[in-house]
Amino acid sequence: MEYRIEHDSLGEVKVPADRLWGAQTQRSLENFPIGSDRMPPEIIRAFAVLKKAAALTNCELGRLDERRAALIAQVCDEILDGRHGDEFPLSVWQTGSGTQTNMNCNEVIANRGNALAGEKLLHPNDHVNMSQSSNDTFPTAMHVAALSAVRGALLPAVEDCIAVLRRLEAENEDVIKIGRTHLQDATPLRFSQEISGWRGMLEATRGELTLAAGTLAPLALGGTAVGTGLNAPARFAEKAAEKIAELTGLPFVSDPNKFRALTSKDALVFTHGAVKALAACMMKIANDVRWLASGPRCGIGEIRIPENEPGSSIMPGKVNPTQCESVTMVAVQVMANDTAIGLAASQGNFELNVFMPVLIFDFLHSVRLLADSIRSFTLRCLSGLAADRARMRENLERSLMLVTCLNPRIGYENAAKAARLAYLEGLTLREAVLQLGLLGAEEFDELVRPENMV
Repeated sequence: MEYRIEHDSLGEVKVPADRLWGAQTQRSLENFPIGSDRMPPEIIRAFAVLKKAAALTNCELGRLDERRAALIAQVCDEILDGRHGDEFPLSVWQTGSGTQTNMNCNEVIANRGNALAGEKLLHPNDHVNMSQSSNDTFPTAMHVAALSAVRGALLPAVEDCIAVLRRLEAENEDVIKIGRTHLQDATPLRFSQEISGWRGMLEATRGELTLAAGTLAPLALGGTAVGTGLNAPARFAEKAAEKIAELTGLPFVSDPNKFRALTSKDALVFTHGAVKALAACMMKIANDVRWLASGPRCGIGEIRIPENEPGSSIMPGKVNPTQCESVTMVAVQVMANDTAIGLAASQGNFELNVFMPVLIFDFLHSVRLLADSIRSFTLRCLSGLAADRARMRENLERSLMLVTCLNPRIGYENAAKAARLAYLEGLTLREAVLQLGLLGAEEFDELVRPENMV
């Protein structure tokens, strides 16, 4: 392999000749050969947005000439178009401030810009990092990446799932089934009502997630090293935030308290809490679906779901609720990530939090997994879900909890006696009530009508 010599404040470093990164990126590669987790691409795209916004703002404020600003913007656009992905190889498990990723971006933008210019016009620190510090750029990139992921991937996946549930509600309005509490038979309800519960959960968490994600709008950019804004010109923070908002189409603003913005990660904790709530809802919905689809002959078997692949390497003909299992595993991972995020956010010491790479890595991991799993579950399971109306009717008619509607007529204790007798002697509820002399046949038939109980 051929190398070139780059240098930083510590001296010279050998860098592969075909790479755009510089000395500080190379040092990080050599000092942190830890695991296989790389800085998420969403963070690199966020850095491209903020570096472009910073360059254009510095130009407007008279700090950076137009040619250099245009070069920086051009390279940032290349990164946003998906180019140069291999130039950002750094591990998540690096400095807790994300300094090395900030410098990785600075070096790649500077070297690529110089190659485009045909001369050395850009310096990573003096030009690309102008009016900035890793301590305000990394928190800014975190918010840009997090809000973009929630708005761009997770909320649309939830919307699509809600739409399918609405369709299923309409299709099953006339289906009455037995309800269940404590995994035991309960009183009847419409299948559409049961589905509406699933829909309502997602609509509620959609609102919670939208509200929480709004707390990510304030940006740390302009606080520089400790929040004082040292080396950043007046109005830089506000103007740069405005440009980030323009570039992303999202409502970013400058955080009025940069000291908080650098050290506190409460907005990410709060938002991920809503992500976790959504994961909990998806866990419940997926579990309901796989319980109701259990069987096909020896389970509940009240719904049918798509048969996507064989379910067993030894039992021929077996088909499992694999989409449900995938969703529930993702939910467990999201809940685990939430623990790490809370712990990381609690470690802000003095003017800076130094657990930021793991915090945003887990946040984006959760959003990416949950969005993908919801889309897959919606497409490959819910979209093909169908009620087994005959099985629902059979279970409804066999349920002893229909006796509940007799409470006002024969009293709770007599109703309990009838249900107990029917259970112990294998009678129908009707037979037990008649045997106890609690009601006549005609009166029983008039009162015990499931369609009037929903």
